[in-house]
Amino acid sequence: MNYKFLPYGRQTIDDEDIAAVVAALRSDWLTTGPAVAGFESAVCAYTGAEHGIAVSNGTAALHAAMFALGIGQGDEVIVPPMTFAASSNCVLYQGGTPVFADVAPETLLIDPTAVEAAITPRTKAIIAVDYAGQPCDWDALRDIADRRRLHLVADSCHSIGGGYRGQKVGTLADITVFSFHPVKHITTGEGGMAVTKDEALATRMRTFRGHGITTTATEREKIGGWFYEMVDLGYNYRITDFQCALGISQLSKLDAWVARRNTLAHFYDIFFAAHPEMGIRPLKRNEDTVHAYHLYVVKHPQRDTTFQYLRNNGVGANIHYIPVHLHPYYRKNLGAHEGMCPVAEAAYREILTLPLWPSMTDADVTRVCNLLRAYSHGQ
Repeated sequence: MNYKFLPYGRQTIDDEDIAAVVAALRSDWLTTGPAVAGFESAVCAYTGAEHGIAVSNGTAALHAAMFALGIGQGDEVIVPPMTFAASSNCVLYQGGTPVFADVAPETLLIDPTAVEAAITPRTKAIIAVDYAGQPCDWDALRDIADRRRLHLVADSCHSIGGGYRGQKVGTLADITVFSFHPVKHITTGEGGMAVTKDEALATRMRTFRGHGITTTATEREKIGGWFYEMVDLGYNYRITDFQCALGISQLSKLDAWVARRNTLAHFYDIFFAAHPEMGIRPLKRNEDTVHAYHLYVVKHPQRDTTFQYLRNNGVGANIHYIPVHLHPYYRKNLGAHEGMCPVAEAAYREILTLPLWPSMTDADVTRVCNLLRAYSHGQ
């Protein structure tokens, strides 16, 4: 039987989304217009943040956060190794130095004890990543940041729609960063956003996304003026109105999609618990969080051969991630090496990401589970 290929994640687009984009394309504004501000307001209303700065992608949002916090030459920023490289690269963009703090073995979230041990007189900020969609131990991280007078940034590109001890993701750090790539919970094609309750930080990020210029074309149009000044060296990190129109439409479905992700993850959990002989160990879920399940990650002692078996049978398993400090660039330019983060390095050899997205069917998940069971029995 020929089955459809199941990627590890994908977007869900409906007629309502398409109509929203078409309406934006037919409007007077294709960029820096009302849909951008509307999307920012909608995300703030959803998360409880006060200021949103929509940008071209999640990496741009991270870069804007580092700029707003004044990260520069000689500053250190603590980051986890188990993440996409952008979480660390954004520090380098500003001339700072990323310092890696290892992760907890059962969740692969940054370990607050390792964070505390990594602080030096040069440390200026902590970036914590809600890996796979599960919020970090934000109380412990907030305590460390406050005691040591450090900025705290939430890389929540995996966790919009999640929560921690009654608070929604988006209000747990000084700045929170989201991504709207197609495999994320909601998409704008490419896109990202930084949210904060600090007006001064918001102003710096908003200026940064538009070349460091004090006003936008929309603001100048409203007053019938032309004058602007460049006050900082910023970037063109703007996002279009038709992307933000898609984001507004997608946001209305976020809660239902996160609930579906949790249902599918629970399906996997039950299956693997019922078949311990398979040797598949899902990551631990903390009871005080609302897990957004951007990724469903398991550990498997025969990760590489299992990965290839699934791929050969039409299942797009993936690996998230090679620890950042093991990438050639970091080895060559920062002197990073194996042994720096032993927990992350050990986990990397076993982790496997299984398909999970809201429009997956129960039959799709059953197919993945049955393939894994057949492989384990055939060894």
